[in-house]
Amino acid sequence: MLIPATFLGLAVLIVTSEGTYPYPPPVNPHFQPHLYHGCYGDIMSMNTSGVSCDIDRLINCGIRGSEMFAEMDLLPMKKYQTIIKDVGQKQCVDPALIAGIISRETHAGSVLQDGWDHQGLKFGLMQLDKHTYQLIGAWDSQEHLTQAVKILTDKIRAIQRKFPTWTMSLHLKGGLSAYKSGIDAIVTPSDVENEFVHDILARCKFFKRHGF
Repeated sequence: MLIPATFLGLAVLIVTSEGTYPYPPPVNPHFQPHLYHGCYGDIMSMNTSGVSCDIDRLINCGIRGSEMFAEMDLLPMKKYQTIIKDVGQKQCVDPALIAGIISRETHAGSVLQDGWDHQGLKFGLMQLDKHTYQLIGAWDSQEHLTQAVKILTDKIRAIQRKFPTWTMSLHLKGGLSAYKSGIDAIVTPSDVENEFVHDILARCKFFKRHGF
């Protein structure tokens, strides 16, 4: 018996909403960023407290602090918007998530020296360590950004395998934490509720609202 196409489409939506992780879909020429959140969860629905508040940062902290930094990076980030969206679609990652990481790590490349951090150890918009990865492509190229995003998705999937009962939100937060500190540093859900993750998520939401 033939199953109507509309039913199949509904089934796919139901399965995806319950936490499975579909393979990256083909690039959609009618891509609408405000509707797209990739394969790893809707960042707009995830809780975040933004950048940490401490004795030295009592005003520019929290969600508003993260948004302030993201707003400072918005104009230079526009330079990379096309490749961010292209890489995001091809790797099934929300472009706003990529923009949030780039903002946190390099302020859209504005603090780099020929693509390197001030110590000459980390490279590219998403800051890959030269001692950990065999770097490919120019620091601001689509090729290199693809490498970094693939490393991020590898970390997310590793967290999915390590903690199969966790929610999609925790898997994403765990992937972000592992991207920064490694898989072994994550043992409990509290390990992924850190300043790095919350700052990035708050920045992601800002970039999502601004077309990424």
